[in-house]
Amino acid sequence: MSNEEKPYPSRLKKKKNRSNSILNIMIGLVFALILIIGVSMLFSGGNDQAQDLEPVTISPETEEQTSGSGESESAGTEEEPDEDAEVADEEKAVAEKAEEEKAQKEAKKAEEEKEGSVTKGGTITREDSSDPIVEETVINTSWEPVGTKQKGDHVSVYQKDSADWNEKVKAVAYATGLDANNMYVMMIKNGGGPQKSIATVQSKDESEKYRVHMEWVDGEGWKPVKMDVLKTLEGAY
Repeated sequence: MSNEEKPYPSRLKKKKNRSNSILNIMIGLVFALILIIGVSMLFSGGNDQAQDLEPVTISPETEEQTSGSGESESAGTEEEPDEDAEVADEEKAVAEKAEEEKAQKEAKKAEEEKEGSVTKGGTITREDSSDPIVEETVINTSWEPVGTKQKGDHVSVYQKDSADWNEKVKAVAYATGLDANNMYVMMIKNGGGPQKSIATVQSKDESEKYRVHMEWVDGEGWKPVKMDVLKTLEGAY
């Protein structure tokens, strides 16, 4: 029989339990380490991708172009108020010119309102009218026939764009001072005789309205004899 002492079973059991505890702790540490590394990689993945992007290098030329573009855009933005100011100035100038022309027209009208004011070759007479739609009636003794291309005996024609119709329109433009292309011919009708006509017209901006009485002069064409300055076209024809 050997004199070597053998460990008691209880001591062996305690030693085995201690080894198991250490092993479990190490396994837990390894698992925790793996978990920490995994979480760290997960959250650092986005940063890594961002870091993997190649940095953009701006050359002096590119920087100058970018700066120039910014200055151009800024300049363009600053020009807008100037454009608005220019438009406002133009509108103001147009309005002032219109007011000036209106004042000149009124002054001229006031001057011509004098009874029997003299014109080249005749006089202009302005008379009040009893007709409620007529502002005044004008008679200008200097009016002359507008000429004609018609031959032979004259027959008044009221068909639009006929030779006689166009010569009537010419006489109306002559009397009113309106351009034939800047007026609406509302009506041309018989003026009480075979060689008399009455035309009612207005300017295209509708600011001027007239009724012109005219007579035919053989070989010389239509001659205005009287003109009504109208307040309205209602009941004028």
